[in-house]
Amino acid sequence: MDAEVQTDRKFYNRLRRLYEEQLPFNRVLGIAVTAVDAEGGTMAFSMREDLIGNVFHRTLHGGVISTVLDAVGGLTASASLVARADGLPDADVQAMFARVGTIDLRVDYLRPGRGERFTASGRIMRSGRKVAVVRMEMHNSSALLVAVGTGTYMIG
Repeated sequence: MDAEVQTDRKFYNRLRRLYEEQLPFNRVLGIAVTAVDAEGGTMAFSMREDLIGNVFHRTLHGGVISTVLDAVGGLTASASLVARADGLPDADVQAMFARVGTIDLRVDYLRPGRGERFTASGRIMRSGRKVAVVRMEMHNSSALLVAVGTGTYMIG
């Protein structure tokens, strides 16, 4: 394995730990990062009683949907920084992650959040020096599209 691949893998593993273990609200939701690379990321979480927004229909709360779409958007925007992080000391990479933040988020709710497990994915639409634009989708355990989003993230 060449040094660049090892460096990239270390970067993505660090991102995975940040989004799964170090962000308290992501832990509350039970988010697991299932994939991450320079083009995007994927997260999954299971339905739980405390995530229900409509007790009559037993569907996922809309705030959970938007939060997870924002989280996968932030993961994706952060992952787009892999080339910039090459060769930087750990403290500089951490500072780079600390600057990532949501500027704008739009969510379209397409279907009620029914299912046992949900998957959210993000793909970079554009990543510049200061801003990244990400397209996100959330699917349920039956592969039905529940919601889509577009997020703009500060990255520089």
